[in-house]
Amino acid sequence: MKRARRLPRAFVSGTEPIAARKKWRAILLSTLLLAVADWSIVAGLVSMTADGGPRAGPFIAFGLALIPFVFLILAFASEHPRAPAAVLKAMGLTLLVGIPVSALAADAATGLVAAVGAGGIVALRSDLHHHGKARALAVLAATAWVFVTLRIVPEAALLLAPILPFTSIGVADHLCERRAEIRSANAA
Repeated sequence: MKRARRLPRAFVSGTEPIAARKKWRAILLSTLLLAVADWSIVAGLVSMTADGGPRAGPFIAFGLALIPFVFLILAFASEHPRAPAAVLKAMGLTLLVGIPVSALAADAATGLVAAVGAGGIVALRSDLHHHGKARALAVLAATAWVFVTLRIVPEAALLLAPILPFTSIGVADHLCERRAEIRSANAA
């Protein structure tokens, strides 16, 4: 007897899969706010090393204060069926992943990409063909890219770091959808 595949709650509750245009709009809007947060944090960290430069605290505090709003935009714009709970889970994962990765990598950019990517996995609405494993691998690849590039070309890594977490999740979802389309076409 063949076991039935368990459907995600969002699909079972009767909601239709989100249109690609809405998903990418949610990713774009949240990425724009994430870029402001990320660059504010980086500016604060850089000002800590400069003698006589501006105080770092306000820059870092402002950037960290924007992170919950990044997840709010991502969850609500992607029409997550349980958006408030998804935002809380995203914030918890951000702390759970970000602190150890930042400590292991010994830089803030790698930890921020890993943390925000982990939060984005749960904040961005997941439909029938989207897999958490594919999303996690995409975030891992983005984090590894930032870690390696930061040691080779730090300017490129710092500039592209806020673009990678949610974009990689969106690409992973797209690839899962394409794979499902190919399977259904081959089965027909």
